[in-house]
Amino acid sequence: MFSRVRSLKAQEARLAYLLLTPTLLVVGLIIVFPVIWNVVLSLQPIRLSDLPRISLLNFSDLTLRNYYTAITARGGRFWDVLWVTVVYATASTVLALLMGLWAAMTVREAFPGRNVVRGFMLFPYIAPVVSIAFIWKLMLDKTIGIVPLLLEKVGFPAISFLTLRSYPVEIFGFKIGIPVALMTVIFFEAWHYFPFTFLFFLARLQAIPQELYEAAAVDGASPLQRFWYITLPQLYTVAGTLFLLRFIWTFNKFEDVFLLNGGAAGTTVLAIEIYNWLFARRNVGVASALAVIMALILTGLALLYLREFARRSSEV
Repeated sequence: MFSRVRSLKAQEARLAYLLLTPTLLVVGLIIVFPVIWNVVLSLQPIRLSDLPRISLLNFSDLTLRNYYTAITARGGRFWDVLWVTVVYATASTVLALLMGLWAAMTVREAFPGRNVVRGFMLFPYIAPVVSIAFIWKLMLDKTIGIVPLLLEKVGFPAISFLTLRSYPVEIFGFKIGIPVALMTVIFFEAWHYFPFTFLFFLARLQAIPQELYEAAAVDGASPLQRFWYITLPQLYTVAGTLFLLRFIWTFNKFEDVFLLNGGAAGTTVLAIEIYNWLFARRNVGVASALAVIMALILTGLALLYLREFARRSSEV
């Protein structure tokens, strides 16, 4: 009897592995194989013209020189690019979360035309990035853009938002430089993707029992207290997941900054730096090394965040 049970379990296990085999093969071909190939390329002195003659199984010229070059070349530019990438990913992610939360809270309650407003909220996310980047470039153009024109009307000088690295401002006697181009691409990224966070926040807000707010109102809690002690704790898990996903996606972003200004004026992120090494300098080895470094940074940050998030979730 026991042998028959074990045999049935073994058959079920074999069937499960058999059903998983196509998925594992697809994942291996799409994800695992390119990752392995990228690591091998990062350990070899390869130029773009050498790719047709490269063998994946050739391990004769393995070296860490590409990693050293990626980090130290051009006066240690890597660290500046890494800092810009972290600031860009963090600021745009946080801003997208705040904008999405504000939008979700705005259209949570019923009002005339709510469905229409919800539909318009999704426009930045569903519109092609090429078209909205082109529109933003026209709006922010120093010569013909409507934004510099409006600034001139109210007494501010017209500036080139996408090509001006720093604008000096004096505050309380201290002169500071505002990174105009970087702030512009950060705001564009947040505006482009806040509908993604808006949808998740709205779905979670609608799932919160209304009885909690009614009980708090009976106890004399103000709207701000209800938001702080009821709404925010309910959104903690969703916000944490959204932050992790959006940070990883933004950290890898290439097309948004590239379409806006090509990484000019202090907006070069790691993805654009990889593109420059690959196509401008035609150095496949260094570009692959930068890609591996980016992957390791994201993996480490994701593991640290998930560990901290899991710890805090267990305490709630």
